[in-house]
Amino acid sequence: MAQSFGLIGLAVMGENLALNIERNGFPISVYNRTSSVTEKFAATRAQGKNVHPTYSLEEFVQSLERPRKILIMVKAGAPVDAVIDQLVPLLAPGDLIIDGGNSWYEDTERRVKQLEAKGLGFMGMGVSGGEEGALNGPSLMPGGTEAAYREIEPIVTKIAAQVDDGPCVTYIGPGGAGHYVKMVHNGIEYGDMQLIAEAYDLLRNAAGLNAEQLHEVFAEWNTTDELNSFLIEITADIFKVIDPDTGRPLVDLILDSAGQKGTGRWTVQTALDMGVSIPTIIAAVNARIMSSYKQERVAASKELNGPSGRYEGDIKAFIDMVRDALYCSKICSYAQGMALLGKASQVLNYNLNLSEMARIWKGGCIIRAGFLNKIKHAYQENPQLPNLLLAPEFKQTILDRQASWREVLVTSAKLGIPVPAFSASLDYFDSYRRAALPQNLTQAQRDYFGAHTYERVDREGVFHTDWITASASPEPTPVGAS
Repeated sequence: MAQSFGLIGLAVMGENLALNIERNGFPISVYNRTSSVTEKFAATRAQGKNVHPTYSLEEFVQSLERPRKILIMVKAGAPVDAVIDQLVPLLAPGDLIIDGGNSWYEDTERRVKQLEAKGLGFMGMGVSGGEEGALNGPSLMPGGTEAAYREIEPIVTKIAAQVDDGPCVTYIGPGGAGHYVKMVHNGIEYGDMQLIAEAYDLLRNAAGLNAEQLHEVFAEWNTTDELNSFLIEITADIFKVIDPDTGRPLVDLILDSAGQKGTGRWTVQTALDMGVSIPTIIAAVNARIMSSYKQERVAASKELNGPSGRYEGDIKAFIDMVRDALYCSKICSYAQGMALLGKASQVLNYNLNLSEMARIWKGGCIIRAGFLNKIKHAYQENPQLPNLLLAPEFKQTILDRQASWREVLVTSAKLGIPVPAFSASLDYFDSYRRAALPQNLTQAQRDYFGAHTYERVDREGVFHTDWITASASPEPTPVGAS
């Protein structure tokens, strides 16, 4: 009997997704380029389950019921194209390929067009939740034609994480929409992780908290409406782990040089292309880059002096201020991510439902957090909301807590503790709330050295001034005037 679904690529995510699909009632065929990987999976985790191992692409394709539905879980880029090129000659019109990796959305756009021209379906589906999510219920972000989504809807709605208002999956939009949304999800994830790291740095090095106390603080924060989240939860857990060889907290023994797989950088690149301000996410990417300069930083620490010391006030009050600063900064980070999705939706014609984006992130994914429900409701109440900072609840939250936020930034500056993401978030808030910014001077400079022109606040039109002779003839010349 033919299997109802196929999966190619048996690394950790692929294995776990295969088991999730089978557990939810869909017999599955699997294939991996290295046969020994398939053999091991079949003999161990898949043993006794309705998982059919195959050892050639021909055997794999022939084992599937038609129209075939095939999920590719291989490394993004050339490996995806290689698998597609090998598959296409074996498929029939109406068959569907789904790329579940972290592919660049423009690659997905290209593949959709190429395969649809051959009579095949193609979808790019973001998968978030790590190996635990893949096995027990991830957040899924499928993009492509809506008809293709309807083919896989019975499967993805079963295997996705389930929350109070439904499965953590929805039809995202056409073309590369699914991978675009997953990319921005990862950019927000970068921001979240950096903000938490800065809170940790302040509590450890400004307030002097030890690992046990840090565990207690983050565990308590995870019980609050505003900070309850997967990342806060695992952070609290991390501080409990003691290295058996040294008796020290394991986190203290981990090298402070963070890696990245590219999606954060892609988010920054596309935001610059779209003209959307995402300073918190940029700061998070920059922080990882700076962390990679480990040897340089160690050498510089012996040459460059700065302030040091501990916070001398009420520690409990300081912890509360850091909590408030973290939450306000987090709101700004999500506001930036949602603003980028909103702009991309317009520019790329994705027609994204921002309320649904927040809803499907409530479970399964890495950024799952209690306050995503508030984001969902904010966009339900006003689908045209220009910025999350203007949603009544978030606006009032920041107005109520900004004094603490600012005090934390003052303290970090006095003690020489870098908080680039906290700072970027506050700068974003302060820039967004100001009716006038100093870029009037920037425009004057651009007109002075490059005749780039400017507009005025007191009259319509576009103007240019000869700044060198302006003192003698101060009247600006309207562009286009004779």
